[in-house]
Amino acid sequence: MALAYGDVTVVVDERDDLFYTRAALQAHRPEEGRVTVQPTPASGSAAALAHDMLYALGKRLAPGPNSPDVGLDSVNAAWLAAAAWAVATGVRHVVVPRAHLLTVRRVDQLLAWRELAGVQLTLLWQKAPRGMPSALARLERRISGRETFEALLAEPGPKPMRPSFPPGAMMDAEPAAVSVVPRLSSNVQPRGAHTASMTPGWRAQPCAGATATAQLSQAVPATEVASMDAAALAVLAHPLIAGALSVLAFTQASLSSLRFVRDLDINGDVSVIKTHGVGHRRCPLYAVPAWARPLLAGARTHHRLASHLPTDSVFAPVMFAEARHLRAHVGLLPRLNLPLSAHSLAL
Repeated sequence: MALAYGDVTVVVDERDDLFYTRAALQAHRPEEGRVTVQPTPASGSAAALAHDMLYALGKRLAPGPNSPDVGLDSVNAAWLAAAAWAVATGVRHVVVPRAHLLTVRRVDQLLAWRELAGVQLTLLWQKAPRGMPSALARLERRISGRETFEALLAEPGPKPMRPSFPPGAMMDAEPAAVSVVPRLSSNVQPRGAHTASMTPGWRAQPCAGATATAQLSQAVPATEVASMDAAALAVLAHPLIAGALSVLAFTQASLSSLRFVRDLDINGDVSVIKTHGVGHRRCPLYAVPAWARPLLAGARTHHRLASHLPTDSVFAPVMFAEARHLRAHVGLLPRLNLPLSAHSLAL
């Protein structure tokens, strides 16, 4: 039987029927917005379930005690990263088999994450419902049967509220405007406030965002990045690190150019990004290649879910301590040939 509450459904499978497990695993189709998360059994890590979610989303944490992903050992940081990737890639339905093995705390984490990511959540409770956490036991509507369960898995889930780039999808269309940012800064200059050179990449307005700049200036074409290197960037777990390194890869710009990149420096469909030079003497506009657009969308979504303003720096949280986490990842990706020397952060 299945118990539904809002966008959360608990399927009770007291006999642990193999059919339900197989159906849940076969439902994993990220390209269709549906992901199956398999909880790691008996893990003592507080962020274990969030890491399982990241893994199901196609992300891999760097191994080792001194891992550059050590920040994702924090529960809040790990769940925020998972929410950002889910939203950015258009995940709409998450299925969790063997949910009866989760602690009450992890059930609460999962439900809170669902609220943040705005997805439909289906939990497969594979034993008698006795001892079910109160947050799940209060579910009321009941359905039963294999056909009903298969129909439930086929549901697409809530319609995405924000622009997203499903894995492998074509990204030519302009998504709807994002509504989660409350306001724009008054520092954004009105269109036409200054004239601009039409030389590719030349700044149009010192403080204008990417959308306004793109109407007046051509974007610098992206530097070609090998598909193997793009794939290595695509599996990085932290959205800000993945986004930052992708920008450095396709622009070949210095690390300091990322310091002042704001939310409004990435346009609506993530097709162009604007970076800023010292004193805004040169603020080039770059075309974003298709492979990098989901990564930048993840970084921007992370920025917005953390309740930052559009005028705040997107990559500031990974620029501290001379960007040591970025540099550590570069050390693991030598093919990218990104020199991140200490002086590259100088103002």
